[in-house]
Amino acid sequence: MKGLNKTGTEVPEILVLEILSKLPVKFLTRFRCVCKSWSSSFQTPLFINKHHLNNLSNNNLNLLLQRCHGHSGEIHYFSQLSTEKGQNFMVKQNIHLPICENYSAEPEVVGPCNGILCFDAELKIGLWNPSTRQFKILPECSIERPPSADSTSLDAIGFGYDSLTDDYKVVRFVRNSFEYEFDGMSFYSHTITQIDLYSLKSNSWKELPDPGVGAGCSFTFTNYINGFYYWPGTDASGHTILSFDMVNERFSTLSLPEFDGSLAQNHLELVDFKGSLGAIVYPREGTLKSIHVWVMSGSWTKQHSFESVPGVERPLGFWKNGKVFLESSDHELVLFDPSTRELQNIGVDAYPNKMLIIVYVETLVPLNGMSELEELIMRRLPSWRPVK
Repeated sequence: MKGLNKTGTEVPEILVLEILSKLPVKFLTRFRCVCKSWSSSFQTPLFINKHHLNNLSNNNLNLLLQRCHGHSGEIHYFSQLSTEKGQNFMVKQNIHLPICENYSAEPEVVGPCNGILCFDAELKIGLWNPSTRQFKILPECSIERPPSADSTSLDAIGFGYDSLTDDYKVVRFVRNSFEYEFDGMSFYSHTITQIDLYSLKSNSWKELPDPGVGAGCSFTFTNYINGFYYWPGTDASGHTILSFDMVNERFSTLSLPEFDGSLAQNHLELVDFKGSLGAIVYPREGTLKSIHVWVMSGSWTKQHSFESVPGVERPLGFWKNGKVFLESSDHELVLFDPSTRELQNIGVDAYPNKMLIIVYVETLVPLNGMSELEELIMRRLPSWRPVK
């Protein structure tokens, strides 16, 4: 469908679509009703990619905060934070996902990858596009487990994009544990790890060879970077970094940066730092913390050091202009400006060590799932919190 300008002259369709690709998803959702041509154009890979690249180039960032409340932090939900100038990251709405119900542990959230998030709650996995408000529960894995295994649990999970086949993939490490009894008591004798890989395009699972490297959980930051997913890992020689190539579906390892102290004294978080693999190192103890950022560019180099930041529990994520979101020692969300060393209190709190900040750009990527309403996902005003 061509458009008309003020003089009544027709505007070429390619220019109309170029203009539309710069609009927020909520407007494009409404404009699908204008005509069939627009509706079908919005679903093409070319338009979806153009829209996403426009958001990236204009740095149109959105914020979700995973948080929880309750006596032991068992009530999990998300808060959509405003990114508009002058609104000080106020809570716009609270979002409750049923996949997080009846789950005493913290649900694992990985991503975003091109604006999509992946959830795991006791081996039940879902994908969520908060822009289009689509949610997809993945089918149960058909991979056969060892028949004599006494329990099955998740060790680690990753989520990323295969640019060669235009596919989104989930990889997870499943631990099968075997017990034996001695003198009336049960002990784990050994474990067997299986690697499951899910393809959104085929909507199916398959098994991958075990790389022989244990993968650890790291959910504070985005660990998907340019076609690879990264985990902190361990092998026969000690601590390492395990990576997975989403295109070739192969594992490899990297060394850790050579920071002062040990992992017993410091946290090490992997992070997407401006399109490169980064590592954030900070002390486990104390509330006066120095935060160091290392970046891999052929080799590890120390990129930034934020010395002696007061009243800090841990870093949560990067924001615009080099600013950093932190969890304070009072378990509130604060924004730190390294250039001025100013700490800005956002006025949002949560149960200790349960906050997760998610910075994403909008995307039209379809999940072939259900709408939020169909999945009973609730969005409510800031005064509302989910209760049991």
